[in-house]
Amino acid sequence: MTELQPTATGWSLRRKLYVLAGLGFTGLAVLGVALPVLPTTPFLLLASACFARSSPRLLQWLRSSKLFGPLLSDWERERGIRLSVKVGAYGSVVIAVALGFYAYDLAFWQQALLVTLALIGVTVVASLRTASGARE
Repeated sequence: MTELQPTATGWSLRRKLYVLAGLGFTGLAVLGVALPVLPTTPFLLLASACFARSSPRLLQWLRSSKLFGPLLSDWERERGIRLSVKVGAYGSVVIAVALGFYAYDLAFWQQALLVTLALIGVTVVASLRTASGARE
């Protein structure tokens, strides 16, 4: 990867946009931790890619994060996620769907949409390789 050089007036516009996008994707990844319908891993990977192109310091911050560091490490090393993360994702989806049915008086089309989105999420998680989670 080429080293990013600051311009005479500071960072280039492209670098600033990558940093902003990376911060935005990091924010979405944080929301994804709490919201079962929002995936964490894709946003985390997008944030990592943006920081890799703009800020080694922010990339290192993301990699050393207690929340996201292990996920990134597993992905970078094995191109997969740990079984415990998959099980957590499945559990979150089940809880979210159950709460949706229990807490709200949903019309049939809303119930069908909720189940369809849950199935898509479960399919995506199931399609990812399972990482061993072993540390180097």
